Formats: sequence, C-alpha cells, structure tokens
Amino acid sequence: MFDAKRLRAACLDFNGATEECPFPRAPEVSTFKVGGKIFALSALEAEPLSVSLKCDPEPAERLRAAHPEIVPGYHLNKRHWNTVSLTGALDDRLVLDMIEDSYDLIVARLPRAQQLALDWPGRA
Repeated sequence: MFDAKRLRAACLDFNGATEECPFPRAPEVSTFKVGGKIFALSALEAEPLSVSLKCDPEPAERLRAAHPEIVPGYHLNKRHWNTVSLTGALDDRLVLDMIEDSYDLIVARLPRAQQLALDWPGRA
C-alpha cells in the first residue's frame, strides 16, 4: 500500500525527476517533473492519498472502466490524465507501472539530447 513517503520515493526514483510545489494557491500540491514537465501531482498530506498521472487516452479509458479507484484527472485534461486513489485497493505493481508510463510519456516528448542525458531506455 502507498503512503506519501512511498509515493514520493517512487516518483523521484526516475532519472532527472524533481519535486516542486509551484502553486501558490495550493502549496500542499507536490508536482513531480522531468525536463521541466509534470508527470505526477499529489497532495501528499491528503486523506485519502491520490496521485494524478498522465496516460494515453485509450489505456486511460480502459483503466477507468476496470478500476473504480481510477477516475478522470481532477482539474486536468480528462482525456490525458487519470487520478488514482491510493487506498490499497489497487495492486502496487499497477500503480508503479502507471507512474512509470506517465514518466515515459513525458520523456518521449523531450528533445533527443535531454532523453540521452537522462539515459532513458525508451530511446534505445
């Protein structure tokens, strides 16, 4: 099961990942970025804990249909973002895979030089 510490560690485990709290009106929201682009957002002190993750539209729809804990992104583009409730109902591997997919979607759109600097395996 995910708590704030484990979620933060999972997001920061990727090459070049950083954490920022850039929203003055919502200082409790942590954003996890790579190459200056957000791949995950979470209010880490919120109960229940949730995280918003980027996702391709088709898999996003399938995930929402299969899991009631996954809903369209809260205050985000609902076609490309999912908000995932981390209450323990979802398998941890699924959550980790969704975080990695979100990171990969962002890195895939970065310039080649940035991808190489990140030693991103998707560019192999």
